[in-house]
Amino acid sequence: MRLFRMNVGQTRVRLVQMGAALTAAALIAGCGSQYRSVVTPINPSGPASQPESWAVVVSAPSTTTNGVTTALPGVATIIDYSGDSVMAWNYLLGTGPTSLTVDGTGSTGYTINSDHTMTSFPVSDTFQYKNEDYLTLPSGAEPVNLFSPSSALWIADRATGAIDIETGSPQSFVDAVPVGNTPIMMIGPSSSGSRNYAVSQNITSVSGLECNASPTAQPLGQVTGIEVSSTGYSLDAAIPVGQCPVYAVESSDGQRLFVINRGSDTVSVINVKKDTLDTCTPFTNPENGETVTCHPTLPLSLGAVKTTGITPFNGTTGMTQSAGPVYAEYNTTNQQLIVADYDGGTISVIDVPLDEWGNDYNTYDSNGNITSGFGKTHTVKVGNNPASVTVLVDGSRAYTANQTDSTVSIVNLSSYTKEKADLGVVGHPRTVVSTQNSLYGKVYVASPDSNVVTIISTVDDIVDTTQTVTGNVVDVRVSTQNAVSGNNNNVSRVPGFGQPCNLPISDFDPTASGATLTGCQAQVATTSTTTATKK
Repeated sequence: MRLFRMNVGQTRVRLVQMGAALTAAALIAGCGSQYRSVVTPINPSGPASQPESWAVVVSAPSTTTNGVTTALPGVATIIDYSGDSVMAWNYLLGTGPTSLTVDGTGSTGYTINSDHTMTSFPVSDTFQYKNEDYLTLPSGAEPVNLFSPSSALWIADRATGAIDIETGSPQSFVDAVPVGNTPIMMIGPSSSGSRNYAVSQNITSVSGLECNASPTAQPLGQVTGIEVSSTGYSLDAAIPVGQCPVYAVESSDGQRLFVINRGSDTVSVINVKKDTLDTCTPFTNPENGETVTCHPTLPLSLGAVKTTGITPFNGTTGMTQSAGPVYAEYNTTNQQLIVADYDGGTISVIDVPLDEWGNDYNTYDSNGNITSGFGKTHTVKVGNNPASVTVLVDGSRAYTANQTDSTVSIVNLSSYTKEKADLGVVGHPRTVVSTQNSLYGKVYVASPDSNVVTIISTVDDIVDTTQTVTGNVVDVRVSTQNAVSGNNNNVSRVPGFGQPCNLPISDFDPTASGATLTGCQAQVATTSTTTATKK
């Protein structure tokens, strides 16, 4: 602000002028009832408020004495999306939480705990103990993962080979649906009149590490549809998939289910409407006269190309001999499936568009060869052992949690290239999740061997800040991916059963003699974990 000086003479002139103006105004005001304009002040509205969105972090405090680690009650921490500040941090959970999921509404979190309990807690910045619920699991139950859509809670139980279903508030048991050996997860909409799918590995002698140590030696897995109706639950015929299915994700319209097979290095594609593999003899769509080709299997590695006899129509550039896929996300904006290939150090970006009739969509040249559309695969090199991947809602970029390197890779999904040098993070990351609105986004990176959550700003793709929590991080989720409403990442991801262990291979090798599921789920390297390394 500039200041303008006045001398004494100028000041006197200004005062005389002001007095004359006031006198004239008074005379005018006294001249009868004349029209006077009414001025209504307009208060500035200010910038729009930021949407309410939270990052949910569950951590597992512990103490170590003479090399023996003792688990303590877990802690849930709520971090504000817009301000990166801790809004609530003292939700006390069961002892030694091993996994986390947030329901489809983004309002409730669930953990499985090592003391054979399950905890539910509100995803909110207002902490109240009365809003937490604890459930003691049946003595014989061995829960693997939780599926928490907008209604009901589905628990994959490897002890019984069943899916346990709970409803109500607080949750209470209503049914157990048998689905086969080693069920690892559920996926689907869960609403009445819909079909959910149980993913099972079909392994009879279960240590929990078969699909980590020797995935190619395991039998074919299966997915089983569970019909949801107002009167109960019923089973469909099982659908065979690849070896060691470790994760599955649905397209946003619910028409395709993509099953990630670590042992086969493939993606099995399920046509949900038909409740079968996405297979057909190419045919002409009578609605538009276009050719339709189905794609029951999508290969992710050179080994899988050889084994299946299927080659992506755009070639195999960038593919490694083995991929070892462990996780995937579906992006609605681009109709793409993005797969984290843990063993290959890559991500596979696969186009999976459908036409308006629900058929796989492709374009063809004059010779009938596919030129674009469903099955187009780009393999992009990232850091070593990407344990998970997240995709921004706008489909512009993907971020990978590179466990061995302690880094995050950023991939441009238009050019299929890394955008910049990998970002260093604290610890060995296993989970990366994101929230994005029209203005900016945040990426949250969690390392189970660290008590620090790294937060990346997507405006310039740099580390924005870090947040320290109580105890090493078990997992992190966001209440919504679009910073408005709805959470489509509502399945927990426990270490083992083909999913990466909590510690990097240098601290725990699941292929080593003496390796156990307990060691895979440990968050602190001890004598028992470090001896389970490859000699």
